[in-house]
Amino acid sequence: MVLETILYLIAYPPLWQVLVVGFVGGLLLAMVAIWFERKAAARVQRRIGPYWASPRLGGFMNIVADMVRYVTQQVIIPTTVDKVAFIVTPVAMLVITILPVAFIPLSPHNLYWPVASMDYSLLVALALTTLPPLLAVVLGWASNNKFSIIGSLRESYVITAYELVAVLAILSAAASTLSFNVVHIVEAQQPLKWLALLNPIAFLAAFLAVLMSTSAFPFEIPESEHEVVAGPYTEYSGVLYALNMGGGYIRRFVYSLLIALVFLGGWAPLTPGLDPLTGLIIPSLVVLAKAAILMLVMSFLRAVYGRYRLDQALDAAWRLALPLALIGLGWSIMLAYVNLI
Repeated sequence: MVLETILYLIAYPPLWQVLVVGFVGGLLLAMVAIWFERKAAARVQRRIGPYWASPRLGGFMNIVADMVRYVTQQVIIPTTVDKVAFIVTPVAMLVITILPVAFIPLSPHNLYWPVASMDYSLLVALALTTLPPLLAVVLGWASNNKFSIIGSLRESYVITAYELVAVLAILSAAASTLSFNVVHIVEAQQPLKWLALLNPIAFLAAFLAVLMSTSAFPFEIPESEHEVVAGPYTEYSGVLYALNMGGGYIRRFVYSLLIALVFLGGWAPLTPGLDPLTGLIIPSLVVLAKAAILMLVMSFLRAVYGRYRLDQALDAAWRLALPLALIGLGWSIMLAYVNLI
């Protein structure tokens, strides 16, 4: 009885969906992704990587030490910045970055979280994912620093390149299933008719778009250290810097959740039950596992690819990623026409 009560409290929709999965899950997966990124790059480049803190854990506690350092570090606010925008924007970016999780269903049952099961949940989640990059431009403007402004301008250029690609690629799932409801899209892929297998072109385009949108290698352009110091984040320090730099990993986590649902079958091959454990918690863990695999693959690219120049990234977007997204959308329409899914 006590265990059942605890499960129901944990599975309370706002608590589980936004706080547990969105914040805690995103934070943990971001830490794992950063650790894996460092270890993979070190192994490929024949370096040690994180080691001295907790060597038996592969140096994972180095990431925890970094977090403690950022939280306890003094926050320096230059006198030349717009103080209100300078302080508020990183916090607003974190909140808005996590917000799409509220509209991403982790279970097919409406009784757990009706908001995420509405008919246009995919459109709402995609619309919210487009907001954080705009705040990166505000960061550069509020910093009143030429390097920050240059980094923000680079961000705005990349926005024009990846945004259309990401939307077209992910919406191809709606074209295949004739629905904007993420639950319907996931159920249409049961048992193993995953769209990543039926439409790998759209899946690849979405994957590339996420790399560009989250400044992952080889598209780490706005904050190129050897050119513009840290881009929009140059003037930031302490916990505000941690919020800015962690925001990209949280956005990668949110996009990975979406891709896991619309391309990788979501909670499949699991058939969710009706109780909190089998109806929400375990299906959510299945989706999180698929999202984690996607994030680790993206992190591994740091070890094997150099950073693109801005013109190379834009050229790849318009010449490669956009045609792939359009072809994937056309293929999805054909799948719907022949009733293959």
